[in-house]
Amino acid sequence: MSTITISPVTRIEGHAKITIHLNAKGEVEDARFHVNEFRGFEKFCEGRLLWEMPGLTSRICGICPASHLITSAKAGDDILSIGIPETAEKLRRLLTLAQWIQSHALSFFHLSSPDFLLGFEADPALRNIFGLMAHDKEFARRGIRLRKFGQQIIEFLGGRRIHTPWSVAGGVREPFTREERDTLLSWYPEVTETALMALETVKRINEKFTKELSCFGNFHSLFVGMVGSKGELEYYGGNLRIMDSAGNIIADNIDPRDYHKHFGEASESWSYLKFPYYKPIGYPKGIYRVGPLARLNICDHIETPLAEQERRSFKALAPMTEAVNNSFYFHYARLIELLFAVERTEQLLCDPAILGTHVRSKAEINALEGVGASEAPRGTLFHHYWVNENGVMQKVNMLIATAQNNMAMNRTVRQIAMQFVEGKSIPEPVLNRIEAGIRCFDPCLSCSTHAAGQMPMEVLLYDVNGALIERRST
Repeated sequence: MSTITISPVTRIEGHAKITIHLNAKGEVEDARFHVNEFRGFEKFCEGRLLWEMPGLTSRICGICPASHLITSAKAGDDILSIGIPETAEKLRRLLTLAQWIQSHALSFFHLSSPDFLLGFEADPALRNIFGLMAHDKEFARRGIRLRKFGQQIIEFLGGRRIHTPWSVAGGVREPFTREERDTLLSWYPEVTETALMALETVKRINEKFTKELSCFGNFHSLFVGMVGSKGELEYYGGNLRIMDSAGNIIADNIDPRDYHKHFGEASESWSYLKFPYYKPIGYPKGIYRVGPLARLNICDHIETPLAEQERRSFKALAPMTEAVNNSFYFHYARLIELLFAVERTEQLLCDPAILGTHVRSKAEINALEGVGASEAPRGTLFHHYWVNENGVMQKVNMLIATAQNNMAMNRTVRQIAMQFVEGKSIPEPVLNRIEAGIRCFDPCLSCSTHAAGQMPMEVLLYDVNGALIERRST
């Protein structure tokens, strides 16, 4: 069997490679997405105090630290067995929305749009944010500004944009000021205009890339995410809902604390990233997707008017009552969520409760186990902690959103490879399309690596006897 290796996968957050396995006829038999970095956060959290966990786990990632911060604090709330003040919850919600805004803007404007606006066949030395700036300076500038808006919210709330220890078990450390609130409101309507512009852009992209649409992760799977009490799109609280590819809700109103009863985690020797699956179906048939595509599929409505209008257009992409199964539409769903986050942020900023000063409840350890869950930009995130009577961590399990998409990413890579790879011919645009399939999911592999200028890619092609036939460097 011959093997094509793409290493590293570029314009994602983290380090990974892709291998494509060919048979003796040069036909694709399999393709795999390998995550080849290991950090071991779950293990070295053991022995630390519960109170340290939000600040500690926010260091898991420099792209979505606020998601780990919030989810960890919620696990702490569960162990303290307390409710948090109204102002604290609304401030946490504001931080979560800010995380969505900055992360979704980064994914679309910086990482994915170069493929769409410059073309999959464009010179890889130009197919990046710098080439995009030369191609359409205003588009790139708006993307940078929109991401800055999200980061500004995080900085105002937490004191810094990355790895803030602001959210804690019982609430948050400090309240919000009127001056900060007014500064953020001054960004409107610019940010709303930019979000709408991005949505119009992605709809033109959907019409342009019909060839890629047919094979960019277009398959049946389950969809998992959180919804509110009325079935609305949820990002902080709510319960879990599971939908199949035909649009049928197969499980609903699941308490996130019971996630481990429904989802298992398998391992493979060729990747450090786990392979979560839906237990009633088993591994590997219990494949499911989380994140924007899943959330837009499972929710009944969105509470903000502009995003709800776009959700209805999104649902029209699939036959009546069915789910939208094509992973290419992650981009469209992501931008609908971005618009929702912009709208909902404005609503929260205008809520008088956001300026309250009672932001933390205090208690001792009242339970020896707790679970926190929230919707990170890439999907549902779980933190599960076990402590002793003194609040010292005994065991930690974190079910990460990107891991829950692992089987789907592998299937997407295989589907694209089978469509575009033809034996020994390995042109760079074909390899870029395979990478772009991974970028649909916007995976976050705990740290960032982006291509600037020439892409640091090496591709090796071996024959069935393991002899090197061709080496390509770009």
